[in-house]
Amino acid sequence: MLKLAVFDFDSTLMDGETIDFFAEELGIGDEVAHITEEAMSGRLDFFESLQERVRLLKGLDFEVVKKISHNLPYMSGARETIAELKSHGIRVVCFSGGFTTATSYAKDILGYDADFSNILHEKDGKLTGLVGGDMMFNFSKGDMLTRLQSILGVRKEETFVCGDGANDLSMFAHAGTRVAFCAREILEKEANIIIREKDLSLILKEI
Repeated sequence: MLKLAVFDFDSTLMDGETIDFFAEELGIGDEVAHITEEAMSGRLDFFESLQERVRLLKGLDFEVVKKISHNLPYMSGARETIAELKSHGIRVVCFSGGFTTATSYAKDILGYDADFSNILHEKDGKLTGLVGGDMMFNFSKGDMLTRLQSILGVRKEETFVCGDGANDLSMFAHAGTRVAFCAREILEKEANIIIREKDLSLILKEI
């Protein structure tokens, strides 16, 4: 019986990559999207790629960051899937290599219990190009998951995880139910449930 469900945010609970939306405001959408794809496919170190992409956002108005973060397109079936899991007493958490401006705002909209992500540093109302937080490394999601399992008394076989990219691999190692959602090949290889349609509610038929 599942007790803990952990979802990635970008391209999982949300349809797209938050940082790519920011980059479009500066006219560098293609450049940042390319780096994102390389990182999510496992061809770039996640920490280095995150630093590089955030550095390119330097100078973006923080009010614009908040506006974009509060108007993101959520994935089809996200609310329904989270509500159904919670109705069975399962704790639902979001781990994101993205940013609190998006994940903390979406928490009450989508209904998950807690979010762990990164913080964009801003000064005088503009992004400085610096970032810090809980989810900056390839190993971060797995590390946080094992901590949560310890606190909550949840075993590997009682844990569900769902993501789409290489930085989700570390949490896949500590979960019995591993969902690759519209995912890169590197993650599908480690999954025991594969969903290739943009509808999170399809997961409910598999667990």
